[in-house]
Amino acid sequence: MRTLVSSVAAAFVLLGTSSPLLAEPASSLADGRTGRLEFRSATPSGPTELVRRTYPAAGTVVAGTLALPQTADGRMPAMVIAHGSGGILPGREDAWAARLNALGVATFVVDSFTPRGLQSTSRDQSRLSTMANLADALAALRLLATHPRIDSARIGVMGFSRGGQVALYSALEPLRQGMVDGDLRFAAHVALYPSCSIPYRAERLGGAPILMLLGGADDYTPAAACRDYAGWFAAKGVPIKVITYEGAYHDFDIPDPPRFLPALQSARGCKAEVDVDSGSVRRLDSGEVLRDQTAISAYFRTCMQRGATMGRDATALARAEQDVATFLRNTFKLQVR
Repeated sequence: MRTLVSSVAAAFVLLGTSSPLLAEPASSLADGRTGRLEFRSATPSGPTELVRRTYPAAGTVVAGTLALPQTADGRMPAMVIAHGSGGILPGREDAWAARLNALGVATFVVDSFTPRGLQSTSRDQSRLSTMANLADALAALRLLATHPRIDSARIGVMGFSRGGQVALYSALEPLRQGMVDGDLRFAAHVALYPSCSIPYRAERLGGAPILMLLGGADDYTPAAACRDYAGWFAAKGVPIKVITYEGAYHDFDIPDPPRFLPALQSARGCKAEVDVDSGSVRRLDSGEVLRDQTAISAYFRTCMQRGATMGRDATALARAEQDVATFLRNTFKLQVR
């Protein structure tokens, strides 16, 4: 539940501040702690700030909840879970964490909104750049890699809508390197119903496998744009699998039945692509290349649309559970439980 306009319209981004600290943010998990953790991230206003590391040096303290499977022995894989523009929703992020724990995978559900004083960006995606959510996921990757029970070579990322964008964009090397030094990178990317109408592109990619799960009836983040984006990843040599659940709407894995929400902001009408290497935006309708942030912001204001349907599809959810389990078993070499 987010759009890419938030990542490039720097003039309209709320930079955000961290909540008052109750304790020093965790910089290492060498003590093996779990549960709710505060950790330091960043709040870039867009992809250029992230790539060039020109975001505010003071950083932002965010939070997440780390859970380890009770039955796991030795070092285990983990998944960072990134929420959508509605924040952490009842019956979604925590439900997926429980499913992954049952597979033997540790989970770190990251809250990018509450520490920044936000509840939702669904009606106005420019309140926070998607790059802030991405920065949080990458900061979580760094932190999880210090945990003695977690295999740093088997940490993946899973996200929903805006978080699905995080799962995809983290595969682009310039963005990863905006937060992570060295060779540490996500080993798997799982994106559920991401917005792909304004795809981000880069010359260098990480190469880890990607799974996209889409709703065939999604009128908020249409599946067709994501299939096109997947084709670009495949052409770059990235192993990617796209599964479309026919008849399913956006948020097909939440408990609520489908309903039309007229105030939601969608980028489905935008026709552009972002080159994160140069920081430019190319309009696909005219071929014009936009480099000035004012011009970029002006274009995205004109193409945004309102209203979309979202809600549960039990059949799609059941299939998604199986598809995610199969993907992670193959990627992380998990034993069948």
